[in-house]
Amino acid sequence: MKELVVFLAKQLVSQPDAVEVRETQGETASVLELKVAKEDLGRVIGKQGRTAKAIRTILNAAASRTNRKVILEILEED
Repeated sequence: MKELVVFLAKQLVSQPDAVEVRETQGETASVLELKVAKEDLGRVIGKQGRTAKAIRTILNAAASRTNRKVILEILEED
């Protein structure tokens, strides 16, 4: 799952080297934390969150094959 998020995010942003994904495994769910450059945050989220929702949909479709739940969190840099 982590590789999928990295691939999708790098295709969307203008600074692919700044893409970081951290994965935390739980009992039945995985939490993926996506961090991108500040200027690329809008590209990853999209208008009214449409891009973020699409990424989450793709992730959940891939995760359903392994009977797991995936939660994607997009982190803002301070």
